[in-house]
Amino acid sequence: MRRPIAILAAGTLVAAVLTPTSAQARPGPEDGGTPGTAAAKSKPGIASRAPSGPNPFLAMLPDPSKADYLGWRNWLAAKGDQRADLRAKQRAALAAPLLADEEEPAGIRNGNDTPATAQRITGFGTGAKENFQLRILGTLSPEEVDAEEIAPTPEDDGAIPLAGETGVGDTRKAVTTTAEIGDGPHGSAGDGTGDFDFYEVTGVAGESVTIDIDTPTDDLDSIVALYNSEGEMVALNDDTADGYDSLLVHEFTEDGSYYAAVVGWPSLPVDPFDSGSGLGVGTEGPYQVTIHTGEQDVDFYAVRLRPGDVLGASVQDAATKVKIFDPDRREVHGSDQDASSLYPASSPLPGGGNGVTEHVADKAGWHYVGISAGDGNYDVTVEAYRPGLEGERPRQTIFLDFDGERINTGIFGGPGVRTLSPFRAFLGRWGLSADDEDAVIDAIIAEVTENLRSDMVASGLNQRFDLRIRNSRDHADPFGEANVSRVIIGGSIAESGIDTIGIAESIDPGNFGTEDSALVLLDVLSDPAGDAPSLNTYLTDASDRIAFVGQAVGNVTAHEAGHFLGNWHVDQFNEQANVMDQGGNFPVMFGVGPDGVGGTADDVDVDFGEDEFNPNEGFTGIEDTLSRIAFTVTK
Repeated sequence: MRRPIAILAAGTLVAAVLTPTSAQARPGPEDGGTPGTAAAKSKPGIASRAPSGPNPFLAMLPDPSKADYLGWRNWLAAKGDQRADLRAKQRAALAAPLLADEEEPAGIRNGNDTPATAQRITGFGTGAKENFQLRILGTLSPEEVDAEEIAPTPEDDGAIPLAGETGVGDTRKAVTTTAEIGDGPHGSAGDGTGDFDFYEVTGVAGESVTIDIDTPTDDLDSIVALYNSEGEMVALNDDTADGYDSLLVHEFTEDGSYYAAVVGWPSLPVDPFDSGSGLGVGTEGPYQVTIHTGEQDVDFYAVRLRPGDVLGASVQDAATKVKIFDPDRREVHGSDQDASSLYPASSPLPGGGNGVTEHVADKAGWHYVGISAGDGNYDVTVEAYRPGLEGERPRQTIFLDFDGERINTGIFGGPGVRTLSPFRAFLGRWGLSADDEDAVIDAIIAEVTENLRSDMVASGLNQRFDLRIRNSRDHADPFGEANVSRVIIGGSIAESGIDTIGIAESIDPGNFGTEDSALVLLDVLSDPAGDAPSLNTYLTDASDRIAFVGQAVGNVTAHEAGHFLGNWHVDQFNEQANVMDQGGNFPVMFGVGPDGVGGTADDVDVDFGEDEFNPNEGFTGIEDTLSRIAFTVTK
């Protein structure tokens, strides 16, 4: 089954289903992010507005396949640069960081290319006699290959079956050629559906391919995408530093034929097997493409951390990707993007680079920072901090507000001050009465408490874990006091002006901002049966309605709190159910069991734990959504 891909339609990116799919079909690439709804694109030196719709990194969307991940990544990068500039001014008076030069000589590979052979750095850490700041200077030296110049592929080459044969990965290591977007039968001079150029390469698991686009004019704003033989997009790159060229470096996980597509922003094919499947012309113009499978250089550095240490890293200059591996040498966060603007203003973690990553250590020992995807000199900022609340009083409180609230939704990207209806206003839409209100609130509180407190204590990871949960029915509203965050459970899309089910104010690894807000809106969750996000779709005469509404709304509430306690989204379509699953696979999020009915004996207890990062959002590795909270909510 092919998966849905986001595409362009008359200047607007929309979701397109290539073949009939279930609600559980994955809507994006394995390591990049897919364009979705319309967005203004960030360009160097040019201010632009945020993409339309809620930020998908922070929101539980009814249909995440419609989100403009590419636009949001560009927007976040621009905001990350602004944050980094401000942070640099604020930190100018701090002591100098520890400086480390790469020991592997330039032009050499395999000296420090794995965690096992990582260059160890001492004197860095959060201990009393250690420097919490580290600057690493090094060089990436990928294999130099001579690219054989080949003739341009004749048109029409706008689909996988029509792709130009390069021989790369089979009979050649590298080729280069020139071509033009717009000269095919589907460009602006043709039927206007959009011109695409496809190139076939052979992939070998464990090896990498580099696709480098150079545009001699500013007419073409290139995007390069990589598809497998099933038509699934496995990688995507929009911009390099100049904002018009593209550079994609991808490591193959499976042998097979792959297809590099060069397109003009923001046009993408609906169906990579059909050259006429575009929905509009994007930018057009000439380009040169170089494709090679030369050996990449990866540099690893080892630093010692303590449990609870919050590690952040940002890489600049020639390198574009940074990864963190734990003491078991598992990748726990890889990034070729900068989403640091999603941190709260109080977070000290670094950002502003080509790739920005972070990790909350759950065990003591050597951790590994890997630098890759580039050619030349790089500059890495690495910093480590103790959790934001360690040693502070009062403890972290999460307030569950069921009473409705007047709130400035601008903190979520909304239109401003809005009044949200209370939780009780939605009871009748689930077939419940006013007499059931207390029981349902009890069930929600119990679910949130289990997810955010009981499971953390039971894990035994952090004996100093300390989190208090309060609610508007039983307690005075403490929001506004020190270390109190809240989740407002009530209101609708129309009232809030935000087209989502839930949304958090920030993602806060280390819990440095302790007074955040989040929303759980209830209109979509209480719509008539039929749509996947509605709880009514899973309610029958066999259901314990109170238990199921409490379970489902409690999971969504814990999910939003999980963001401002430091968690990103994880993959909602794999076999592992997780509270931080992105929206789009709602039976799993709600805990519906194999019988397909909510509120029955086979319902599933959805918890925090280890899972793969959500592929749409561009991160790689395994995120432990439980330990990230357990170690950063601490006394």
